[in-house]
Amino acid sequence: MLKSKIDKATGFEKRFENINTVVFENSTEASKAVAQEIAALIQSKQNENNPCILGLATGSSPKGLYAELVRLHKEEGLSFKNVISFNLDEYYPMEPNSINSYVRFMKELLFDHVDILPENYHIPDGLLTKEQIADYCHEYEAKIEALGGIDLQILGIGGNGHIGFNESGSLQNSKTRLVALDHITRVAASKDFFGLNNTPRTAITLGVKKIMEAKRVILLAWGEGKANIVKKSVEDEVTNRVPASFLQEHDNAVFVLDKEASSKLTRINKPWLVEKIVWTDK
Repeated sequence: MLKSKIDKATGFEKRFENINTVVFENSTEASKAVAQEIAALIQSKQNENNPCILGLATGSSPKGLYAELVRLHKEEGLSFKNVISFNLDEYYPMEPNSINSYVRFMKELLFDHVDILPENYHIPDGLLTKEQIADYCHEYEAKIEALGGIDLQILGIGGNGHIGFNESGSLQNSKTRLVALDHITRVAASKDFFGLNNTPRTAITLGVKKIMEAKRVILLAWGEGKANIVKKSVEDEVTNRVPASFLQEHDNAVFVLDKEASSKLTRINKPWLVEKIVWTDK
C-alpha cells in the first residue's frame, strides 16, 4: 500500500521538508498508489461493518485517481456501498448539471461508474440563496461530525497554495463558508468558463478546520507549474498566505508528487545539501 511505498520512498534526511513528501516517476504511478491505499481503507472498514468517510477533491489532480478507483471497482470488485463522501467545494452560484459544476464532474468521473449509493455522496449546493448558505454550511459540517469525521481527505493545491477554496489569507480555524475567489484562482479556471468574465467570483468551501481534523490527508500535485508552491508549502514557514502549509501541523498528512512537481524541493534541486553525492561531469 501507499504507506509502505512512502516508507521506501523517503530514505532521505528530511532536513528541509517539514511534511512527509513522496515523489513518484509520474502521476499515473502516484494515482495508482493512492487508489490502493483508498481501496485498502474501504475494505478494512467493510470488514468492520463500518462506513468509510472520504473527503474528495475536484480539478485536474485527482482525475487519474478516480479513473483507477473505477477500474478497481469494475475489474477487481471494489465496492463503494459503505463509502460516504463529502466534496470540498463548489462554485457559487452553480447549476448542478452545468458543464463546470463539481456535481457533474464527480458523477462523470466517479459516482456514475461505481456502486456508491446516491444518498451517500455530498457536494456543496450551488443553488442556495445567500440567506441559506450559513445554515447549510453548518449542517454540512454537522453531518461530517455525526459520522466521526473524515477518514481520508484527498486534496489538490492551487497556484497560490489554496486547499479546497480556502484562499490565501484563510485562517487555520476557518469553517465551511462562502468565499471570494482569488484572481489567480479565477484566471486558472477561466479557460473552462470561456473567459474571465464568465468565471464565478465566489464558491462554497469546506473550512481549513475540517480538513485539518481529517484522520489522514493526501495532497496530490502534478507538473512543473506546481513546483514552486509545493516547495513553499512543505519547506517554508507555516503561514495563512499559503494555506497548504498548515498541513505541516497535521500528524498524518503526505504530499504525493510527480517528478516535475518535486523539482524545486531542496533534496531534488540541491541534493548536495541533503546527502553525500558522487560528483560527475553531469
